[in-house]
Amino acid sequence: MTVRPRHIRLGLAREPGHPHGDARTGYDIIAFLDEEGRLDLAACRAQPARCRVRRFVQNATVATGQLRHTTGDRWILDFPGSDRQDATGFRLGEERFVAGEYVSIIAGDGAAHTYLVERVAEV
Repeated sequence: MTVRPRHIRLGLAREPGHPHGDARTGYDIIAFLDEEGRLDLAACRAQPARCRVRRFVQNATVATGQLRHTTGDRWILDFPGSDRQDATGFRLGEERFVAGEYVSIIAGDGAAHTYLVERVAEV
């Protein structure tokens, strides 16, 4: 079976200041997923250049970079330039990227935000 990358759209979930969430703010992630919708570490390591991330605010791209796995089963949304732009997935290796699920991402400033998996599609 050929593993193909998936396009994952994350939109900001409800939080203080965004009582209805904000689908115009979030991340587009291209990554390999297993049959359960979890990040496929082996496939992502085999083709790291294909694991991409785009951060957007008000539908405008503010940064593009790589999704990388690091020590301690941490996943980093690695944006070029300052490390302050980088974000860390909270237990992303355990999360299921299935429409309707929620994932947490810790921004470079240390603030944690929850995102709704809006859709997952083959690239």
